[in-house]
Amino acid sequence: MSATIPMLARHLGELFLRQAERYGPRVAVRYRRHGWYYDLRWRDYQDEATAAAAGLIDAGVQLGDRVGLVSENRVEWLVADVAILLAGAVNVPPHAPLTARQIEFQVRDAGVSWLFVSTAEQLAKVRQVRPELPALRGVVAFDLEESVADATSWRSFVQAGRRRRAGLANEFARRHALLGRESLATIMYTSGTTGQPKGVMLSHGNLLSNVECVLATLPHSADEIQFSWLPYSHIYARTMDHYRSLAAGNVLALAESPETLLADLRDAEPTHMNGVPRFYEKVLAACAAATPAETGARLRQVFGRRIHYLMAGGAPLPDPVAEAYRSAGLLLVQGYGLTETAPVLSFGYPGCYKQGTVGRPLRGVDIRIASDGEILARGPNVMLGYWNNPAATAEVLRDGWFHTGDLGQLDADGFLRITGRKKELLVLSSGKKVVPAFLEGLLLSDPCIDQCVIAGEGRSYLTALIVPNWAQLRRQLPGLPAGLSEDELSQHPAVQALLRQRIDAALRDVASWEQVKAFAILPRPLTVAGDELTVSLKLRRNVVLTKYAELVERLYQGESALVHQR
Repeated sequence: MSATIPMLARHLGELFLRQAERYGPRVAVRYRRHGWYYDLRWRDYQDEATAAAAGLIDAGVQLGDRVGLVSENRVEWLVADVAILLAGAVNVPPHAPLTARQIEFQVRDAGVSWLFVSTAEQLAKVRQVRPELPALRGVVAFDLEESVADATSWRSFVQAGRRRRAGLANEFARRHALLGRESLATIMYTSGTTGQPKGVMLSHGNLLSNVECVLATLPHSADEIQFSWLPYSHIYARTMDHYRSLAAGNVLALAESPETLLADLRDAEPTHMNGVPRFYEKVLAACAAATPAETGARLRQVFGRRIHYLMAGGAPLPDPVAEAYRSAGLLLVQGYGLTETAPVLSFGYPGCYKQGTVGRPLRGVDIRIASDGEILARGPNVMLGYWNNPAATAEVLRDGWFHTGDLGQLDADGFLRITGRKKELLVLSSGKKVVPAFLEGLLLSDPCIDQCVIAGEGRSYLTALIVPNWAQLRRQLPGLPAGLSEDELSQHPAVQALLRQRIDAALRDVASWEQVKAFAILPRPLTVAGDELTVSLKLRRNVVLTKYAELVERLYQGESALVHQR
């Protein structure tokens, strides 16, 4: 890392304690529960987190032991994470929507000894697989009113830790003296667009260096309010919401739930927020009006009077979406990174962005493009490796460079453009190569298309599965009969004809072999619950194409009632 970028701390626990002492009575986290707003002040944050850390140490958790955290976003997630780090343990946070069997794989693979869970639903998942987790010594549940035989209530656990905290002062000091930037902080399992998830090992230095480089580049102050809603079990929100706010000292305002997201955003009136393109696309579609000026006014109302900028990551941001926000006076820029890079490799920001790119490389991070177009990266944020998987580690960490698997280009000004996914290149029977993500980005720029998946590996032409934006589509076709279900609309000739026109218009500037010859309409969206999207809303292409293999085959035979061919 460049000498001009100051080091915040030796480890994340040290950073937290330093900031808690500095900001004491100021608000650290603002959250809502059951309709009521609460503020967690730095001094109370410190009291709760150190008590929970003492509880872990008193329970026998050793330096470097793995502790699991299965929870939706909530204030206890943040406190438990800090407690794990303060105890010198390693946080293993499976995604809350995962099944019991998926959670069992991660907990068992990482050798988790203690586990925090949120709700009765999450506790039930653990109980279902508990016999297969012999290393798991204890479970703490946030929502338990009283401890039970196989689980301790969060309140009891913290209270017990508070009673033991003073007597463990020397043990805390010993552990913190041994912790450093090279120490393992977390194992985050990639949700994976294909195959079994891999445990990404990130050190305190990986995470701290990413925050340090971002803060050294982007102006910030403790008076900011950051709105936070992306899952903390995903690296994007974990680093750029949670740890960035710890380092900046600003208020972190939590959304209560996905269902209350827009209301929470309105009430929080943030200065900035991170999101995924899908969120910004859906908000734009909901704000669509007869004129750009009216659309812009609606967008500004959604994000509030204090918003300074919006950041997108996790997936490609369609240019028309970014342009619509900028035309409304809202700066929407995008960044790029992976779990393996903690996560940020490049990002745009106020005063330094270029549409269609993911910004310039982060200070302290080197990026180069390999001869086959793959993006390679190196820097202090690159992971230690994959947990218990040296073969997979050796595959992506070669000669000091991390091989991202993404394809890209660096322009003359140093801005990075993502052009596709190396392993997702489609090769047609003609030998022509197609980058499906690029074409999908063009299609998603149309307001009538909500989701899409391109198919065509080994075929003579491309096809697509299309999920319409039904609200927009109905506005475009006011003459449709009232009362038709989305299944019925999927088969309506007017709907198919309109989508055919939209697809052709979106792809008008691409090569002949990149045209979509036939498509099928999916009445309902692809979802995380259906295993079709990752928790960060990335398309699990192989899963979707396997699930709809019969329908795709009918596209090539021209037999589907949902098919509309060119």
